[in-house]
Amino acid sequence: MNPRFAISRLTLTDFRNYAQLRIEPSPHLVALVGANGAGKTNLLEAISLLVPGRGLRGAEFPHLARADGPGRWAVAAIAHGPEGERQIGTAYSADPEDGLSATGRSAMIDGLPQRSAGVLGEILRMIWLTPAMDRLFMGSPGDRRRFLDRMVLLFDHEHGARANAFEKLMRERNRLLEDQSPDRAWLSSLEAQMAEAGVAIAAARLSAIAMLATHTGADMGPFPWARVTIEGGVEELVATSPALAAEERYRTMLAASRNADRAAGRTLQGPHRSDLKVIHGPKDMPADLCSTGEQKALLIGLILAQAQATQKLHGAAPILLLDEISAHLDLARRTALFSILRGMGGQVFMTGTEASLFDGADPSTVVYHVDNGRISESS
Repeated sequence: MNPRFAISRLTLTDFRNYAQLRIEPSPHLVALVGANGAGKTNLLEAISLLVPGRGLRGAEFPHLARADGPGRWAVAAIAHGPEGERQIGTAYSADPEDGLSATGRSAMIDGLPQRSAGVLGEILRMIWLTPAMDRLFMGSPGDRRRFLDRMVLLFDHEHGARANAFEKLMRERNRLLEDQSPDRAWLSSLEAQMAEAGVAIAAARLSAIAMLATHTGADMGPFPWARVTIEGGVEELVATSPALAAEERYRTMLAASRNADRAAGRTLQGPHRSDLKVIHGPKDMPADLCSTGEQKALLIGLILAQAQATQKLHGAAPILLLDEISAHLDLARRTALFSILRGMGGQVFMTGTEASLFDGADPSTVVYHVDNGRISESS
C-alpha cells in the first residue's frame, strides 16, 4: 500500500447544512454525487479546514455555522500520515462562554488544545481545486498569490505564520505612516522586521517553485506541463543576493518609500505584491492567452504536479479535494485523470452532479449520494 495522508473518520457538527455527520471514507477515491446545493462542496470545505487557513471557499468562520443551529460548528477527524494516526479537530463559536475565539477558530490535536489552527499543517497535507479557480490565470494577482502560498504550505507548514506576521507588521507600519510625525525609530524597527519576514516568505516561495519544477515537466497524459516563475521585487532580491544582503536592501527600499507609501495609503513594495506567472509548456504560451479548455487542463496539470512534489518530499501522497472536477472534461480526459489519481495512491474526494461523470473511474471508487446534508453510500 502506498503511504498517504488520509482521513479514516470524519465528523461534522452544525456545519453548513449538516446538523450531524459521521463517515468513514475510503482511503482511495471517493465520489460525492448529488444535485447542486445538496452539500457536496460543504463537505469538501469541512475537510479543507483540517489544515491551516480559511478553507477552500475562504469564508468567514461565523458563516460556516448551520443556519438554524446554535451559532457554532465543529469538524473532527482521525487523520493518518507518515507519523501515524492522530485525532484532530477544529471549531468555532460566537458565544464567549464556550471558551473559543470570537474571531478565529480553535484547534485540537489528540485531545489537547493548540495555540492556533496553524499547527494542523504538521498533521495533514491537502490540495484542492474548485470551479472558482478555473479563471486563476485570468484573475487578479492576489488570487494567484493565494494559490502560490497554499502550495508553499505543502512543503513548509510555517509559511503561513510568516505571512501572517508580515501582514500584521505591514498594517502597523501603514497606520504609523498616517501620522505626519511618526516615530522614526519605531518605523525603522517595523521595517527591519518586515524585511526579515518578507525575505523568508520570498525564499520559501522560490524553494517551492524549484521543487515543483522537478515535476511540472513530467508526462501527465492530456494535462500539459507548465513553466512557473514568480514576478516580484523581493523574490528577485532573494534570487540574486545572500539572505542578509536581501534583507538589508529590502529594508532600505521600505525606508526610502515612506512618503510614497503614505501618499498611496499602502505599502507599495513587498511579497504581498508578487505575482505567479505560468507558461503553457508545450505551446510556449502565457497561460492567460490560452483557451478556456487549455487553462483548465493546465491547472489540473499543476495540481497533479503539486501532489507529486508533496509525495516526494514527505513520502506520502496528499489528500486531494476536487470539486466538480469532471464537469468540463470529456470522457477520455476524465478516464486519464482517474487513472493518474489512482496511480498516485492518495485519498481523493471528488464531487459531481451525476454518477455518470465518474464513468471510467477505478472500480474501487466509493460513491456517496448527498441529499440536503444526508449521505448514503451507493450499493
